[in-house]
Amino acid sequence: MLQETGQDAAAPAREAAGHAAPGPRVALLSNPTASGNRALLPQIRTFCAAQRDVFHYEVERLDQVGIALSRIALVKPRVLVINGGDGTVQAALTEIYNGRHFGDDPPPVAVLPNGKTNLIAMDLGADGDPLETLERVLLIARSDLDRHIVERELIALSHGTGKGRAVLGMFLGGAGLADIMLYCRHHIYPLGLPNGISHFLTFFAALISILFGFKTGLLPRKPNPVEVSVFRRGKLKGRFAVLVVTTLERLLLHSHFPERHGKAGALQLLAVERRPMAVFRVIFGALFRRLGKDRFGGVHLERGDEIRIESEQSQVILDGETFEARRGFPIILRPTAPVPFLRLAV
Repeated sequence: MLQETGQDAAAPAREAAGHAAPGPRVALLSNPTASGNRALLPQIRTFCAAQRDVFHYEVERLDQVGIALSRIALVKPRVLVINGGDGTVQAALTEIYNGRHFGDDPPPVAVLPNGKTNLIAMDLGADGDPLETLERVLLIARSDLDRHIVERELIALSHGTGKGRAVLGMFLGGAGLADIMLYCRHHIYPLGLPNGISHFLTFFAALISILFGFKTGLLPRKPNPVEVSVFRRGKLKGRFAVLVVTTLERLLLHSHFPERHGKAGALQLLAVERRPMAVFRVIFGALFRRLGKDRFGGVHLERGDEIRIESEQSQVILDGETFEARRGFPIILRPTAPVPFLRLAV
């Protein structure tokens, strides 16, 4: 079922007929099936129903996101807010870019901190209560947007030849990190614990596995070797505890990638070899904000405009969706043109 609340749903039709009406400043795309929305959505609906500045559209399946965005485009919002899990964010970004529902002038995108990891929301300064974040976005949309708009490239992921419709996102985890994320998804999240405790238990289990090399179904498995090629920068081969490709500014533990200079590539790569000392070095570097400033053995930071990941069998996760890199069918990552986002902190 598709559901609209907030701004009068007939307004786009009246405007098309020549009876112009002020459009909503904010369009909110919600996925009620996202785990974070089960308790929150009634409050979101009540808030939106009381705000003529908000056009609220709900989808129950990700394949409805394209229809939702085409409908949202009719009301020409100043800001598009995504309220759902990682899969909802990824589906919306893919449709915004590939579907071109807003033509050459898409509204800036804001993301409510309502998923399991909230990496994109945190990078944009949205960290806290989702309803308070929505209220803050609405206040910004009623004022001068320009100082809050930032541009980010997206990661376009394709398989094998790199042809066909790419899937878009902003954070990719591969090698050991993908195995750890899947371990958390399948073994820790079902326990029903708060996200913070779930992530701590997952981190502890991964650290034990790396330090002692235990082979048990109770711990994340040992990652397969992978080969990572950064265009014009060379190759990395081996087993990696962490493999990250992102266009976000933030790294582990709120540290940041080095600033981009000149013609440096838009895709940022962090690869940490699966050795205890390399893992301890990256943790130390992240805690003390030294990543990208100091060199650490076994820790690789690169930038590029094309990254290929190939393996006999290794999974990667792009904003919650899983893909597999295989020999002869590599994962190919390229940046898109910049897309506007709304940053809450200036």
